[in-house]
Amino acid sequence: MNNKELIRRNEISRWKNERKAAALHGISSSFLSHSSLKICFLLLLLVGLTSCRTTAPNLDYRALVRASNRLGMDIGPKDNHALYLEAAEWIGVPYRSGGQSKRGTDCSGFARQIYKTVYRTELPRSTSEQVKEGRRVRRNKLREGDLVFFHGSRRRRVSHVGIYLKDGKFVHASTSRGVIVSRLDEEYWDEHWMRGRRIR
Repeated sequence: MNNKELIRRNEISRWKNERKAAALHGISSSFLSHSSLKICFLLLLLVGLTSCRTTAPNLDYRALVRASNRLGMDIGPKDNHALYLEAAEWIGVPYRSGGQSKRGTDCSGFARQIYKTVYRTELPRSTSEQVKEGRRVRRNKLREGDLVFFHGSRRRRVSHVGIYLKDGKFVHASTSRGVIVSRLDEEYWDEHWMRGRRIR
């Protein structure tokens, strides 16, 4: 006999005993039935709640803490953990023109590898081709995983790409510092902002 059946039988037995006692002492049957129903409802609710088998998501909390520290930002339960964990693994990788590995990478190579690992999506190799992918997104509408593009001295020509995370922050391969997290409102990036692109 399972717990639910045992509780049900005990409640029925208790209800019958209460009715007998009520008959002996002249207690109103309407009052008794109301209180008994209330008790039954609460017990059934309790059984229902205890029988719900909800499990915590299978997360590597230590890895998330390490990633949060490396990226210098909080990682929430609704964030794409795969993106943050993978991006954190690249922090500090040196810049290398034409590279796309953890021995050295350029900006488009970094974006390409992140997309391949996290989203199972193959991006073109160059920023000039990546900027044509997906659909255009305004700066104030950016979402996690969107590509962010910047121009150089020529405003109409894309020269750099990064991946937006959240709270105005993006991860990218800087020519001077390697893979880092920067803010869109930093003076340089603010002045050189070009557009965002949503691939997914």
